[in-house]
Order: sequence, then C-alpha cells, then structure tokens
Amino acid sequence: MFRCGIAYPRCRWILPILLLFAIIFDIIAIAASSGWVEDEGAKSHYANMWSHCRGRNDQWECKTLMENPWAQAVAALMIIGLIILIIAFIISCIALCCTLNISLLPIIGILLFIVVVVQIIALIIYPVKFNDLIFEGHYDFTWAYGFAWGATILTIGCGILFCCLPRYEDELTGMAKTKYIYSSA
Repeated sequence: MFRCGIAYPRCRWILPILLLFAIIFDIIAIAASSGWVEDEGAKSHYANMWSHCRGRNDQWECKTLMENPWAQAVAALMIIGLIILIIAFIISCIALCCTLNISLLPIIGILLFIVVVVQIIALIIYPVKFNDLIFEGHYDFTWAYGFAWGATILTIGCGILFCCLPRYEDELTGMAKTKYIYSSA
C-alpha cells in the first residue's frame, strides 16, 4: 500500500533552517570581495558592493563606491535587510522550535516581506546606478550578486509559508488526522 501525505510538523524545523540559509547567502553577498560585477572580456574591471577595481594580475587600483549616495543606499538596505532577517530567524526559532507559538508566525511573515522589499530595491538600484557610473563595455553579474538574489527568493518563499501556516495549527501540532493526497487500496 502506497500513501503520500504532507508532514506539517517537519515545517517546524525546515523553515528556520531555510531562514538560516538566507542569512548565510546574504552574508556571502555582502562580504564578497571578488565582486558583484565584472567586465565580460578582459577581466580587468570588477566591482563589489563597497568598491570597484581596475587593473590586471596583481596590480589593481581600487576606488570606493561609498562616495556615491546610491552605493551607500544599497549597502544600508542590504545590511538593514540582513538585520531584520536575523531578527525573524530568532523569532522563528522561538515560535517553532522551542514551543509552538502560532501567533508569532504572521509577524515573522511580515518581517520577511519587509526584507524582500528592502533587498529588491537594493538589488535593482545597484545595476542601474552602476551602469550609469561605468558605461564602457559589457559587464556580467557574478555569483555574489546571485547569492543576494538567492537570499531574497528564499525569503519570499519563507514569508509566504509563515503567513499560511497559522491556518494549519492542528496539523503543525500533530493533532489532526493525516490527509493523504493519494491512497491505493
């Protein structure tokens, strides 16, 4: 006999772990020194969230981007998003792992949607303003910029789940009878 169902109690552990991955992705994106952007062909120019560098081999001339208000805004938005994400992670551990506190789940969802909005704004400002600042050639966005988008996408998914989970309180506590999607007799 084959039975397939959704095990809601597993969400109690999986969601905080997904938020931890989003935090790790954000830290990697913010701290990446190799860059968010690099030129396509010659690999003689790259930029991260904090600075941009030109040169070859071991001779690089780096200039800070923090002199530009848009770069300061991007850095501030990404760091604010990371801080709110860490707060949401701590609250999710308290709400799901220690005891089951259903009333905190929508609050966590709202915090996560705030993170999503803040980080999407930062991730759109950066390429637009970088292209205005540097207008020669073609540039590719690197893995560090991808990690920032990855953290944002994980946060969107977790935000949706945290907003939907209060409807399934009995399933989360294990008090409801398992509803099977498919059952063969």
